[in-house]
Amino acid sequence: MQLRQVAIAYKESDRVSKAVCERCAEALRARHITVLTAPTGMQHNPYPVFLEAVEQPLDLAIVLGGDGSTLAAARHLSPSGVPILSIKAGGHLGFLAQSVRVLEDAPWDRLVEDDFSLQSRMMLRARILNVDGNAQSDDFFCLNEICVKPVTQARLPASLLEIEVDGEIVDQYHGDGLLVATPTGTTSYTVAASGPIIAPGLEAITITPICPLSLASRPIVIGGQSRVQIWPLADGDGLTRLWTDGLLARSVNPGENVEVQRADCSAQFVMLERDVSYFRTLREKLQWAGTRIHIPTDNHRVE
Repeated sequence: MQLRQVAIAYKESDRVSKAVCERCAEALRARHITVLTAPTGMQHNPYPVFLEAVEQPLDLAIVLGGDGSTLAAARHLSPSGVPILSIKAGGHLGFLAQSVRVLEDAPWDRLVEDDFSLQSRMMLRARILNVDGNAQSDDFFCLNEICVKPVTQARLPASLLEIEVDGEIVDQYHGDGLLVATPTGTTSYTVAASGPIIAPGLEAITITPICPLSLASRPIVIGGQSRVQIWPLADGDGLTRLWTDGLLARSVNPGENVEVQRADCSAQFVMLERDVSYFRTLREKLQWAGTRIHIPTDNHRVE
């Protein structure tokens, strides 16, 4: 990997994250690498500025924080093909971010010498269409999930959403809303809504109703190349909203629908951890029994 221009985003108002940012920036500048730094969070979105501030494409984006910071970076940088090195510094869960300890193992030498792996994660693209199929919005990208649900300050409205997959009506979901998720996103809002966990290497899209009023409304898994359309029904007040990775994207007006497909771009994550295990991450983050108790066994492995 060539390192000529690197952007570093640290978690806003977090001293640990900012301190790691300063150490990384100092080490990179000592190698005569151009470094851009800025906070990221609810009040700051540095990525449009990063992309506009350089004449040549960024070689790497270092994201210091947790999964929320990583999701924001993927939404904004993946369409431009910028690889992301995500480090858990100041974040919480860290399904996507690597341990800060990888920065102690000569990370800049390893990057220059291509001593790392590149992990590709599927993303989704959503847009609003009118009844004639004409786009009424920009494209919205997500790494985890697209969510369609109504919102109001005065009450908790239910929604009635009709779902089409590749032009065929599948079901009408009556409940709190609907999630359309990537395999990466199935360990986030989707698993909290009793959806399935899908390994991130699969090409699949998960459709999960949120608190459906019918026990017959179940999550389904479809092919990664499928086209999903979500039609809000009985929403004359225009309360339905489109959310991407938990952030409000746009209102869905009466007569409009949400189209969701696989994005043309993928999130590219630079992995410095040498022994990456998706299932170990699941065991640890979800606190499955194997991480909490030890039951001696001799039936299939040596103790």
